[in-house]
Amino acid sequence: MWAFESVFYQIYPLGFCGAPFENDGVLEHRILKVLDWIPHMKKLGTNAVYFSPVFESDTHGYNTRDYRKIDVRLGTNEDFKQVCDALHQNGIKVVLDGVFNHAGRGFGPFCDVLRNRENSPYVGWFHRIAFDGNSNYNDGLWYEGWEGNYDLVKLNLHNEDLIRYLFDSIRGWVEEFDIDGLRLDVAYSLDENFVRRLREFTGGLKPDFFLLGEMLHGDYNRLMNDAMLHSATNYECYKGLFSSFNSMNMFEINHSLMRQFGPENWTLYKGKHLLSFVDNHDVTRVASILTNEKHLPLIYALAFGMPGIPCVYYGSEWGEKASKNQGDPALRPCFEKPLWNELTELVSKLSEAKKHSHALNYGAFRSVLLTNRQCIFERRAENERVLVAINADENPFEARFDAGCAGAVDLITGQTHDFTSGTVLPGYSAYFWKCC
Repeated sequence: MWAFESVFYQIYPLGFCGAPFENDGVLEHRILKVLDWIPHMKKLGTNAVYFSPVFESDTHGYNTRDYRKIDVRLGTNEDFKQVCDALHQNGIKVVLDGVFNHAGRGFGPFCDVLRNRENSPYVGWFHRIAFDGNSNYNDGLWYEGWEGNYDLVKLNLHNEDLIRYLFDSIRGWVEEFDIDGLRLDVAYSLDENFVRRLREFTGGLKPDFFLLGEMLHGDYNRLMNDAMLHSATNYECYKGLFSSFNSMNMFEINHSLMRQFGPENWTLYKGKHLLSFVDNHDVTRVASILTNEKHLPLIYALAFGMPGIPCVYYGSEWGEKASKNQGDPALRPCFEKPLWNELTELVSKLSEAKKHSHALNYGAFRSVLLTNRQCIFERRAENERVLVAINADENPFEARFDAGCAGAVDLITGQTHDFTSGTVLPGYSAYFWKCC
């Protein structure tokens, strides 16, 4: 699967392009801005882009109005096809947000229900509608909103007409834009049989079509398996990554990694490929959540070295800041142009190391050395071993461990290291040692 050997770049298009929050109905060809960022994405080493919602919606993209039309605030279907063609020509795969759990109040079939009530042919498209109730919009009927949000009308994924509409929409995305995969919004809320059917359907469109699910808690294997999703968002390790640095307790992230990928038979996700990230469009930017800015390069090194598919959120590669308590729009800004600094340069080197290392893409995980402020772990695959070393302390650390080899090449810097002469990790340092 191509995704397992990729580095993803996430763009939230409505924010990235500076679109107004409310859909004003005014056509602007803003999505073409992505074309100007393709050289940056390539220099950064990313070879797959995940777009948050691009289809016509009421406001933020997740309240869809039309699954077959690019949001007028972003442009036209022809504009987006131009963007996808350019990305593909530059070796970058395209993954879209699949918002199938709910639609917006402006979704045509729901508008028909509001107009025609019991006589609407679309009543069965929605999860629960009661014509003897009311909503906080005073519609004269009650319906289920996702997690109590009535601007998100929950869909009935048991309805065959709705499923046909959604699958035909996906087929259109493949035929028109040649997309390579979907990230399923709130996958944890989706009907499991729908996900199975989706996997079979999309596999028939493209043999290597990638399905990623937004998962938060619980056992990701419920949806991530050979019959359903290929991958899931690794929120467990998201928390462990920044918390381990802020509390100076590497045991926390190591515990999660051992639980998920360790050598024991009971580990949960051995051999699987979860999406690794330090931030995204829903959470505080990592540069704002870390208490020590010198840990910023190290958290990226850890995220790229651990098992999984690394994903970089636009702007965070140069250390942009924003806090969740400022509101979602603050997390999803418009930048005039990409920036390049020492952090961006490191991320680009991590990307190249990850993409070209069989051990980092597919290798097993084993903890080698662990203290509160340092960790070394091994990624081992057939014919390749990589030791990932992190020193989160300001002081040098003498690492005493059995490397299993006399020397190594650091995949980040290209420098060689002789383990027989001892190993001292400078303060705030990270290494990807490929054993010779």
